[in-house]
Amino acid sequence: MKLHELRPVEGSTAPRKRVGRGTGSGLGKTAGYGHKGQKARSGSKKNGFEGGQMPLARRIPKRGFTNIFAKEYTVINVEVLNKLEDGTTVTAELLKEAGIIKKINKDGLKILGRGELTKKLDVKAAKFTETAQKAIEAAGGTAEVI
Repeated sequence: MKLHELRPVEGSTAPRKRVGRGTGSGLGKTAGYGHKGQKARSGSKKNGFEGGQMPLARRIPKRGFTNIFAKEYTVINVEVLNKLEDGTTVTAELLKEAGIIKKINKDGLKILGRGELTKKLDVKAAKFTETAQKAIEAAGGTAEVI
């Protein structure tokens, strides 16, 4: 089978309705809209219009807001870094390869300060909390913001 031989399944497509092409076509004059009435008018199909009933979008309560400027970091605690070898240069890519994090978010990696660090590591991340930075430096490592 070649691309030019592909055809839709039998009965899956219907011929296009050519409306307003004379009374003999069966879809002339009113073009399938009948006589008068709301649905015969132009502009009658308003999205979300429910015949005058209060639309769903207005019936449901609105709560909170979405901050479109929020930074999205992949977050990790200092205690998790103990799984790595002593003297390693830690980056988000290394943590992903090691299976410690699943994905790297668009704004990078943020290191939080929960737990203790026993290994000397050179950590490169987008952000550090104050306690995380102190824990890394107390273990003899460095915390570098990239």
